[in-house]
Amino acid sequence: MYTQTVALHDVKCFAYHGFYAEEQLTGTYFLVNLSVDFVPNGDSEDLQNTVNYEVLNQIILTEMRHTQKLLETVVNRIMKQVLTQYSFLIAASVAIKKMHPPMEGEIKNSFVQLNYKTTT
Repeated sequence: MYTQTVALHDVKCFAYHGFYAEEQLTGTYFLVNLSVDFVPNGDSEDLQNTVNYEVLNQIILTEMRHTQKLLETVVNRIMKQVLTQYSFLIAASVAIKKMHPPMEGEIKNSFVQLNYKTTT
C-alpha cells in the first residue's frame, strides 16, 4: 500500500497568541508546519483525489487570526478543521513555533505539536 504526504513547512504568520496580556497586545511571529498522510485514490491530477495545500494554507491562516492564550488550542483548532475537510486522512501533524517567546534568556522558539493517526 502506498501512502502520500502533503505538507506545508514554516508558514510564517504574525499573530497575537499568548497567555499574558502583553503578548496579546504586541504579537509576534509564528511558524506553522502541517503534514497529512493518506492513501492515494485515482487520478493524481484531480484535486478531488488529493489534499489541496492551498486549502491547508487557508486553514492555517484563518485559525492563526483567532487569538488564543495557548498554542495547544491553536494546533487543536487547525487539526479539527483539517480532519473535517479531509476525512480520509490516515495521519496528520500540526506544529507551531513561537519565535522568540518573551522569557528570560535567548530563546529561538517555543514549540507545540499535535499528531493524529487513525486507529483502523
